[in-house]
Amino acid sequence: MTTSDASPTSAAPSNGDYSASSIQVLEGLEAVRKRPGMYIGSTGPTGLHHLVWEVVDNAVDEAMAGYCDRIDVAVKPDGSVEVIDNGRGIPVDTHPKYEDMSAAEVVLTVLHAGGKFGDGGYKVSGGLHGVGVSVVNALSGRVEVEIDRDGKRHAMSFVDGGQPDRKLTVIGESPFNGDGKPRTGTTVRFWPDPSIFKEGTEFRFQTMVDRFQMMAFLNAGLELHVIDERDPSGEEVVLRYDGGIRDFVNHLNGSKEALFDEVGWFNEEAEDEQVEIAFSWNTGFQTDGVHSFANGINTIEGGMHEQGFRSALTRTVNAYARDKGLLKEKDDNLQGEDIREGLTAVISVRVVDPQFEGQTKSKLGNVSVRTLVEKATNEQLKEWFEEHPREAKAVLTKATNAARARIAATQARQNIRRKSALDGAGLPGKLADCQSKDPSESELYIVEGNSAGGSAKEARDPRTMAILPIRGKILNVERARIDRMFKNTEIISLIQAIGAGLGEEEFDLTKARYHKVILLADADVDGSHIRTLLLTFFFRQMRPLVEAGYIYIAQPPLYSTIVGKKKIYLKDDAARNGYAADHPRAEFQRLKGLGEMDASELWETTMDPETRTLLQVTVEHAAIADEVFAVLMGDDVESRKHFIQTNADDVRFLDI
Repeated sequence: MTTSDASPTSAAPSNGDYSASSIQVLEGLEAVRKRPGMYIGSTGPTGLHHLVWEVVDNAVDEAMAGYCDRIDVAVKPDGSVEVIDNGRGIPVDTHPKYEDMSAAEVVLTVLHAGGKFGDGGYKVSGGLHGVGVSVVNALSGRVEVEIDRDGKRHAMSFVDGGQPDRKLTVIGESPFNGDGKPRTGTTVRFWPDPSIFKEGTEFRFQTMVDRFQMMAFLNAGLELHVIDERDPSGEEVVLRYDGGIRDFVNHLNGSKEALFDEVGWFNEEAEDEQVEIAFSWNTGFQTDGVHSFANGINTIEGGMHEQGFRSALTRTVNAYARDKGLLKEKDDNLQGEDIREGLTAVISVRVVDPQFEGQTKSKLGNVSVRTLVEKATNEQLKEWFEEHPREAKAVLTKATNAARARIAATQARQNIRRKSALDGAGLPGKLADCQSKDPSESELYIVEGNSAGGSAKEARDPRTMAILPIRGKILNVERARIDRMFKNTEIISLIQAIGAGLGEEEFDLTKARYHKVILLADADVDGSHIRTLLLTFFFRQMRPLVEAGYIYIAQPPLYSTIVGKKKIYLKDDAARNGYAADHPRAEFQRLKGLGEMDASELWETTMDPETRTLLQVTVEHAAIADEVFAVLMGDDVESRKHFIQTNADDVRFLDI
């Protein structure tokens, strides 16, 4: 099978024509096709886009090595994606380990080969799992590659999950660049295999732009051109940031009020390791604004580089405050969370041999990196404060105010605990808990309104489903310190019910009483606002719940229609229109709000595990999620208006 209209230039050889090493290669690619989720995470939209990341990561490796300054990515009308870089071009000489294959063929067909092919390999390489572009080949119906190197243009292609269609062949001379020299670089075009990606092979353009913008920030001077050729009116998006991660910090702070204009920056190098850090403070109250990267990979679980920065930041700020008399001898030290309130920082390290660990393999484990980051922060942040006394004073004033709020919150927490609210001795009175004590099978439905809550309690399976009605819109935690949260009845009920604490320092995922927390609200404007408030709360104060995939959004249908004696439910306008196209005489009824549904209808449409639709909320890129919540729930009205107008028909921020 092939998903391309292009005609192969030569027939694929039969197995009898393969060498022993080639047969071994094909067997490896077949293993990828049998278990694709093991290599790209899933065969849904996330895994589909992972194919693009793998191809572009190869080009970014060339940029990090200093050989590439432009990458072009195009989504084609025929469903393919084309990636062009102006690097050196994949080597075309015979590979030292596979004597009957060129290095280019090895890169496209051997798992984990990546850019490590002899003396021309990369010192620092990205790609989270290191599986390389060979996995893209394994999961595509067709792959075409052109390589410009040494004045010659070479081409090869593969079909049906990596089977050779055309061996590497010189097809002509490389075209000349504007400087009169022959072009160098690599072009890869691939068509995902629909038999693998059964949920569809349609790429989402904005998802690509968001990811590539992050890449551009992390590689100062790299220019990415991204275009959606499926849209005749689509404009080319050009991403280039000569300020690198300083521009990244400014971007993340775009919808926030900065404490001062200048973004701080410093870097440090050691043998086989580099670190650069950019930072600024804003007037907000969030303490989770530290974003870390290793070799261009978003280390959402942190790691040694983030630990080193946090500990050195706390130590340096306290030492500076005492040295300048801003903290007296009798005063307690400021805590890390006090200093990080309103901080936006980007930590980017490059490591020759990164050791990734953690639940999503996105936690950096190199101990030597922590030492390097601590040294750089201790020395250079102190120097920056000395050179910027006004900014340093603003940071310390904010941290001192945060410390006062933290102490007030601690007192509020203790008062609540004395009333047996947070220590597990009591659960909120309006919670209808489930019978099961096994969190892995227990579900908590958070339902807006007493009426809908009553129907949900009657409809539920009491063995595994707990119901917590909430009243109206909870506190917007984007604009509130933690001491105010402990005065909000609905937030206290959420903390009590989930049972794992609150905040970065205290929350313990292992104590969560439910592994499915399902937000159930009407499919109207008010319901959307309530969901966003709840998502903001979970992202800011119980983020491990989101990262573990425990947060879900119920999808109550908007329409129903009768077919014979059977009622069919349709999720949204798109589903109704699609059904109407096939059944033009169908009549549709718009369903009432959740509060107006009786128990049987609520169970049948929204809660029955056999038929319900749940949207799992994930955070693949924490920096993008941080920006979205800051825009949606912050004080900048113009930024929020622009975001809503741009994304009016788009729910991607629930799956970022």
